[in-house]
Amino acid sequence: MKISKHPISHALTSFNDAARETREETQKKPGAKVHHLPASIWKKKEGGATSPLDLAIERSRDFFFREQLPEGYWWAELESNATITAEYLMLFRFMGLMDKEKERKMANYLLREQTEEGCWCIYFGGPGDLSTTIEAYFALKLAGYPADHPAMQKARAFILERGGILKARVFTKIFLALFGEFSWLGVPSMPIEMMLLPNGFTFNLYEFSSWSRATIIPLSIVMAERPVRKLPPWARVQELYVRPPRPTDYTFTKEDGILTWKNIFIGIDHVLKVYEASPIRPGMKRALAKAENWVLEHQEPTGDWGGIQPAMLNSVLALHCLGYAKDHPAVARGLQALANFAIEGEDELVLQSCVSPVWDTALGLMAMVDAEVPTDHPALVKAAQWLLDREVRKPGDWKVKAPDLEPGGWAFEFLNDWYPDVDDSGIVMMALKDVKVKDQKAKEAAIKRGIAWCLGMQSKNGGWGAFDKDNTKHILNKIPFADLEALIDPPTADLTGRMLEVMGTFGYPKDDQVAVRALQFVKDAQEPEGPWWGRWGVNYIYGTWSVLCGLDAFGEDMNQPYIRRAVNWLKSRQNMDGGWGESCASYDDPSLAGIGESTASQTGWALLALLAAGEVESPAVARGVQYLIDTQKPDGTWDEQQFTGTGFPKYFMIKYHIYRNCFPLMALGRYRSQKRQKA
Repeated sequence: MKISKHPISHALTSFNDAARETREETQKKPGAKVHHLPASIWKKKEGGATSPLDLAIERSRDFFFREQLPEGYWWAELESNATITAEYLMLFRFMGLMDKEKERKMANYLLREQTEEGCWCIYFGGPGDLSTTIEAYFALKLAGYPADHPAMQKARAFILERGGILKARVFTKIFLALFGEFSWLGVPSMPIEMMLLPNGFTFNLYEFSSWSRATIIPLSIVMAERPVRKLPPWARVQELYVRPPRPTDYTFTKEDGILTWKNIFIGIDHVLKVYEASPIRPGMKRALAKAENWVLEHQEPTGDWGGIQPAMLNSVLALHCLGYAKDHPAVARGLQALANFAIEGEDELVLQSCVSPVWDTALGLMAMVDAEVPTDHPALVKAAQWLLDREVRKPGDWKVKAPDLEPGGWAFEFLNDWYPDVDDSGIVMMALKDVKVKDQKAKEAAIKRGIAWCLGMQSKNGGWGAFDKDNTKHILNKIPFADLEALIDPPTADLTGRMLEVMGTFGYPKDDQVAVRALQFVKDAQEPEGPWWGRWGVNYIYGTWSVLCGLDAFGEDMNQPYIRRAVNWLKSRQNMDGGWGESCASYDDPSLAGIGESTASQTGWALLALLAAGEVESPAVARGVQYLIDTQKPDGTWDEQQFTGTGFPKYFMIKYHIYRNCFPLMALGRYRSQKRQKA
């Protein structure tokens, strides 16, 4: 059974969906017979009877009316993996904040997420993940589960078969080192003195991505202090070593070749280890003070740091290591902010990695406009005003690379003034465009500021990253600390497509130099078969949706060969049931691009992309629409177990619980509108 979700948004955030039996992944067979969607599906019958298409839209629309919160926003769960909750339990133990009831609930959640094979995965239906399994095992041990418990035995067998603790990722080793279960010598160096490097230097922390910066700076404090909280024998996890570790086990594995960047950085790490062991570190005290001030300065009034669990948890941990009392305002607010991410039921507690109310509200608002809800409807006006009230008006970290840019735009979370992003900003502005709020001039001014900020964040290569501009030092992903390959925020096709869509939506001319450079970027980023890789959604279907919608909005000729290649690729990936799907595994194996069990969200993306390309009359679109109509539940929602979002491709996948409902509604609404125009 799944636990119930956030009490104020039970339907969007339900854990109670029973796992559906996985369908056979298949592509449409060449020559298969297809049909246009009968006119009776989308046209109202004589006498005004509602068509199946209209009924599906009305049911979905009514669902969103029901789920809108009193303040005007929508907010659904953001599901990730077991490490987020496991680390929350570890934090409690490390800080001496043991709460047996919360530990019991977290342990129940962890046990429920364990697979029959004994492991934990990073996405639904995915393979077992070693580090995730180690962290879940360790958290259960801390919660009092003995090593001979059947669940622990199965997990331990999985871990040892894959090499044990020594093969875990960096963050897992850090958490183990905090409790003396792994040597700090085996953790890659991130010396606190990095805080003193000047702007523009390769290893200056503003060359790292925003999420890396917000996590690394507090972690560098922890790693400078190297604290160890010894555990009682029953809580230790030495049984997760294949054999007792030797000193050489704490070195890093080199890759083939001599003068590769990875090998060079491993050599540098050895030198840094010697330096860190020295009693003479002249800049350490000043660097620690600078890092401490940075952490305190970057805390939001609500207690959040960066709006993400790693930054928040590690910042609380850093302040604790510096001697801040548990009731110090900064620590207390940080702990409360983490608690606000928790979804707690009678028997289980799960911590979200992030919350996405701005993103969810903008998508919900956009879907309702596509469903032809009047743009002066009180529900839409209320949602729009809530979004306008969330506009970021303070300078953030982006100011380092864009010092002359004025603040504007929107963040992902309730409050995250340090880190607005271009993706949220773009969707928010397009969602707001036609809604008739009370103060239209204020809305237009906010959109004008948001567009100026977004366009000012364009990188030199013509594309956009999410939070920073020109965050492109790929060499940083070669350092030993970067085993998730996610230390930078380079421009991507999906975000660049979004910005083209914004520019087209708000009437920018095609000869605008920002657009010209952006258009060239997406052309250069296209895969040979036609799709675009998706950084922030799974995967090629997501990227292709974003780019095609951007090209259409900006007025590109959608019959150009490069666009038709993308359209033909999408059609070739349609499943026999009429839907589209793509597994997270396509990030590891590109041959799986566009292949997977059909999902509501990915079918929505594919339909939106094809509609943008002028395919409203194509059999593929007809079959996709029919799939959504056929799979909708009586309450207006769709089921979806698959993860279709991503934090770090290959390593950290996300399930947005709003996706399975908002994107089908968008697609059905736009389809109906285009069919009427053709009729």
